[in-house]
Amino acid sequence: METQRAVVDRLSDVELVVTRTFDAPVHRVFDAWTRPEIFRQWWVPKTMPVPLRSCEMDVRVGGTYRLVFGHDASQTMAFFGRYLEVVAPSRLVWSNEESDQGAVTTVTFEDHGGRTRVVFHERYPSKAALDESIAGMEGGLPEQFAQLDELLLGLGADVT
Repeated sequence: METQRAVVDRLSDVELVVTRTFDAPVHRVFDAWTRPEIFRQWWVPKTMPVPLRSCEMDVRVGGTYRLVFGHDASQTMAFFGRYLEVVAPSRLVWSNEESDQGAVTTVTFEDHGGRTRVVFHERYPSKAALDESIAGMEGGLPEQFAQLDELLLGLGADVT
């Protein structure tokens, strides 16, 4: 297996795309994005000082998600939204509704001979919103994707 690298590109003043190829079949990578018991194992960068307290995902068109971070229940931060498109195992689109500056996120999963190319695309309502998010995205997503790669290798044939 060759070492993979997430490529982060700013496409415009309001668009960011991150691509990464994983050494796992499409269905397994899609499951890692849509099954909360797997998603919670890789989504939060290990270097993030605040733990994920809860992960709720109803992955269907119109379904919602809610991720809550914090050390205790009195001081939490939530990220939430709605699934706009779910096309298993090739495409997910969701809204980020925690503020009026939230992006619409589209993730595609492409089969490349048993490997999966993931394209993570975010479109923000303004340049300022993207500018605010980009620092965390450039550092966080590559780390998250490395964690996903490690998890996928460990899961092997266990996820169908």
